[in-house]
Amino acid sequence: MNIICYLNNGYPNFERSNEIAHAYVEGGAGIIEIDFPARDPYLESPLIQERMAKALENCDDYDKYMEELVKLRGELKDTKMFIVIYESTIAEIGPEKFADFCLANGFSNLLMVGIDESRGIKKLMIEKGLQVTCYVQFQMLEEEIETAANSNGFVYMQYAPAAGQGYVNPKYPTLKDCIQGLRDHGIKQPIYCGVGVHSPEDVRIVKESGGDAAFVGSAILKLQDDIPAMQETIKKFAAMCK
Repeated sequence: MNIICYLNNGYPNFERSNEIAHAYVEGGAGIIEIDFPARDPYLESPLIQERMAKALENCDDYDKYMEELVKLRGELKDTKMFIVIYESTIAEIGPEKFADFCLANGFSNLLMVGIDESRGIKKLMIEKGLQVTCYVQFQMLEEEIETAANSNGFVYMQYAPAAGQGYVNPKYPTLKDCIQGLRDHGIKQPIYCGVGVHSPEDVRIVKESGGDAAFVGSAILKLQDDIPAMQETIKKFAAMCK
């Protein structure tokens, strides 16, 4: 099992985001999710929205973001990476161009955000051979399970219900039950758990529940001004994966 750390590509600048990526790996992160800053990141937290805005203020040329990703991919050859990107950003770059970039540089997994099925961009990414993830909420809604079963990418499983999110499905009261339920539906691809993973204990629960990796977000992001402290925290999270 691995922990997954989130990288704001280009924040506060490319040199710094590259340094942070290396620090993640040195600290024990096995996977890095790397974003393309969106012009309207309406589904993100205020923290991520602010960082994306700052990155675009410094550089709004997506070709440069792709160049920096190729550079980082070459420097961290043994680290698994996947891209987080809004569908509107793919449309701006050009779907064919973006898909070809991913395929040529080993970014086979995409976490697409703000999908509009009518555009056909998600369909094109899959037809091109890319793996597109899907999100399953803790309520284990049937339509989301069905989408996951028909997807070719990893499953992003919500770790715990958020305050005010609604009922807990009585068939799947725990994370372990949720993961087993996905497996019982024939889902064989990796299941990565996030949204609510705040402590090493949460990572331990993901592991014991059968998850393949745990997303660790704000607990790491908020320490990026203190690299040594950030790395020590990553090590504590990563220790729960063993």
